Amino acid sequence: MNDRSHEPGPRDATSGAAHHLVIAASPFVRRDVETPVVMRHVAWAALPATAAGVWLFGLGALVLVAASVLGAAGAEWLVTGCRPWRETPVRDGSAIVTGLLLALTLPPGLPAWMACLGGAVAIVVGKSIFGGLGMNVFNPSLTGRAFLQASFPVAMTTWSAQAPGALLHLHGDTFAPPLASPHVDAISAATPLAQMKFEHHLSAVRDLLTGSVAGSLGETSALLLLAGGIYLAWRRFLDWRIPLAIFGSVFAVAQGLHVMDPSRFPPGLHQVLSGGLVLGAVFMATDPVTSPVTPRGAWIFGAGIGLLVVAIRQFGGLPEGVMFAILIMNAATPLIDRWTQPRVYGTGRKAS
Repeated sequence: MNDRSHEPGPRDATSGAAHHLVIAASPFVRRDVETPVVMRHVAWAALPATAAGVWLFGLGALVLVAASVLGAAGAEWLVTGCRPWRETPVRDGSAIVTGLLLALTLPPGLPAWMACLGGAVAIVVGKSIFGGLGMNVFNPSLTGRAFLQASFPVAMTTWSAQAPGALLHLHGDTFAPPLASPHVDAISAATPLAQMKFEHHLSAVRDLLTGSVAGSLGETSALLLLAGGIYLAWRRFLDWRIPLAIFGSVFAVAQGLHVMDPSRFPPGLHQVLSGGLVLGAVFMATDPVTSPVTPRGAWIFGAGIGLLVVAIRQFGGLPEGVMFAILIMNAATPLIDRWTQPRVYGTGRKAS
């Protein structure tokens, strides 16, 4: 067999310089950014909300983050062959970020073993069975949370009251042994969405921005989450169209419902800032593996998430629907990509 890989390309008639013809698909200008760099910046963007969670809910929140990260990283190490540290895929940081983002969606009083189990499920079921990093259909962190929601519904819907600055304070039964009956914290609180849905009480916008409300570990402070999103958009590590489409569609639909019946439906701004919408829009929906690659597809994807969120919150049995909305639209991503692929230059449209 002749090896022509080292033969020179065609030469210019005047200079004699060799030219190599490269045929490739767009984009032709690429950023020299590796996975560990991206994961590191995502972790930095989530750090303010994580620190706020530890400040608001105490040491138990930090234990929860550590357990979730340990479960995700440990599962990644096991399913990839228990390789030495220099060779293991854990070094790229994707499993660590998966565990961190999962922890931000969990109630502060959740037992640590549940968080660890959720991190492991996020990697094994959410990523590894599809072929590993870049092959998964659904967001791994939300896959882990969906498993915990289905398996431990009481623990996953028990929200602890805040204790700002009380770093040694523990909520619920953080150190409960595996499979033991969880202890429900005597001091609990309802989330803003639950208060609105079941008690028709609106939380103040200032409280939603600063995090002075009950909720998951990392979703309480919309201001810090938005700051992380702006940082990632500035560094071009997320597609800004997706969160903007989510926020815009949620605000428009919710505000329209509010105008029709203010006593039943909350205003649009309350819907945007409460619950896990900002966390999901910034850190979950923008996952480049599970979201559309075309600009038009990003708008459709984000708008679909927003519509589903409002529908589930207002007409479903649960006060929150961000997780389900993102997972449903993850499943629709391949179809959206197919619909929104631009026509190849020089070709005609297929006859219907």
